[in-house]
Amino acid sequence: MEQSSDSLYKIRHSLAHVMAQAVLQVRPDAQLAFGPPVDNGCYYDFLFSEPISSEHFKDIEKRMRRIIQEKQEFQHEMKTLDGAIEYLESTGQHFKVEYCKELGERGETAIGFYTNGPFTDMCAGPHLEHTGQIPQDCFQIDTVAGAYWRGDSNRPQLARIYCLAFHNKKELEEYLAARKLAQERDHRKLGKELELFLVSDQIGQGLPLWMPNGTVIREALETLAKEMEARAGYVRVATPHIAKEDLYYTSGHLPYYKDSMFPPMHIEGECNYYLKAMNCPHHHIIYGHRPRSYKELPLRMAEFGTVYRYESSGSLAGLLRVRALCQNDAHIYCTPEQLRDELLATFRLTLYYFELFRLKGVQVRFSTHDPEKKEKFVDNPQAWAETEAIVKEVIESTGVPYVVGEGEAAFYGPKIDFQATTLLGREETISTTQLDFAQPITFDLTYVGADGASHRPYVVHRAPVGTHERFIAFLIEHLGGAFPTWMAPHQVRIITVSEVFEEYARDLEGKLRQKLMRVELDLSQNSFNKKVREAVTQKIPNIVIIGGKEVEQGTITLRRYCTQQQVTMSKEAFLDRMDKLVQERIMDNFPDVVID
Repeated sequence: MEQSSDSLYKIRHSLAHVMAQAVLQVRPDAQLAFGPPVDNGCYYDFLFSEPISSEHFKDIEKRMRRIIQEKQEFQHEMKTLDGAIEYLESTGQHFKVEYCKELGERGETAIGFYTNGPFTDMCAGPHLEHTGQIPQDCFQIDTVAGAYWRGDSNRPQLARIYCLAFHNKKELEEYLAARKLAQERDHRKLGKELELFLVSDQIGQGLPLWMPNGTVIREALETLAKEMEARAGYVRVATPHIAKEDLYYTSGHLPYYKDSMFPPMHIEGECNYYLKAMNCPHHHIIYGHRPRSYKELPLRMAEFGTVYRYESSGSLAGLLRVRALCQNDAHIYCTPEQLRDELLATFRLTLYYFELFRLKGVQVRFSTHDPEKKEKFVDNPQAWAETEAIVKEVIESTGVPYVVGEGEAAFYGPKIDFQATTLLGREETISTTQLDFAQPITFDLTYVGADGASHRPYVVHRAPVGTHERFIAFLIEHLGGAFPTWMAPHQVRIITVSEVFEEYARDLEGKLRQKLMRVELDLSQNSFNKKVREAVTQKIPNIVIIGGKEVEQGTITLRRYCTQQQVTMSKEAFLDRMDKLVQERIMDNFPDVVID
């Protein structure tokens, strides 16, 4: 959480000190580490000789409320560096001593401390005037977890106590309710329950296996993107998963991106090979294999290509952070005159996907370079200035609000990142569009212009639906695992009231299969009510019920997943309805959708 003078930051920061004071009452010999505010409250790290568990939370909360009632003033004091170290050594706070000395090595000569009641902590602030300004019912101790000192597994393991904190009780309760919903919709939980994907230790962490149900969703998303790209004039290519290291030196990935790539493969008698972390170098080779004319541009080259990124084990998270990911990738080679239109078209395509899936709250971030970090970005000030101006102009022409992410650009050019926040509050880049001025130079990509001279194209890297892994993780949580008919792993579940109606049900099943629908006929020995409950639990979007009345009248009774309302219609009308849901990609998993 960024330091701020706003009231919530001060409440959370002050509450961290109150919590530490209360914990020391329970464990007087505890050593203190860091205790910062965070986005949903605060935490404090301790080294205990005797552990603390959730059984102690109520007692600690009670002590915290007593401290709040005492209205202890937060008093600020500056100590010299030597005085600060001497004081911390006298109190036995060895972690604070280490950090204080580190601050001295950085050039700090004075260290700030805050005191409230008997508790004093090395701190820069800010805080409230006194503890009485903390609302009594705005917080709740949440969890205790392990955390290494300074994040180093070779250092002591500490106990990190988290405390939730908001402006008032109402906000706290709203957060708890939202978190409960988020936990119920966690894509890892639903992925297991609905058999969408799994991660196996025998395969490796961060390497998800797509199960049959998940593969249906993955292919439905890919088919949508391929159709949209075909209409927009893209051509498709396919490239290998490895390449010689020289390719990645040329592209700049080994100089600038090596830490995110897997180690090289040493092949006897040959040069090193790398798993590809990006598709773009391979596409550049395809573009540059023969001379190009301006009449061929823009050339929009697309591939759903699997790439491999080395993510640390601690950062892996279900499908959100993985080591093997399939990108909705494309590279657009265009002239300077075509560039703005291509960027704008990509921007609008990305927004179309968000609107289709009703993804709200996606933030646009204009990611620029930091001229002070020359080791991170291609050194070409003029190109940076020109391309950043073009991208900014395109974003502003859409009227969509945006924020600037300084230092967040790709090493080869500025980009537009679309940031989405998971239900658990984690922000991730869900889509991206990048403007590349550097790789056309390093790969010597050219085209012959109308003037007969050789010119350098721009390259637009774009992934409107990002990767299968991350985009589907967002969809699982956003939709609660209830996918629309056109994406659902099982589109129709047919349930008969009695086995005597099996022949009628099988006829309907056959007609649906002829239309390539994913249909199941439940002929189990379960009761009718249990069959319906199981279909609902598995989030089947269309539950078809067949009984005597339906057979007699040539109809079916339909129950949609998102509503208990049942509708009776002819078999023909139902088949037409299914065609419409699939062909028009209707989001019928939302209860407000009306299907004519």
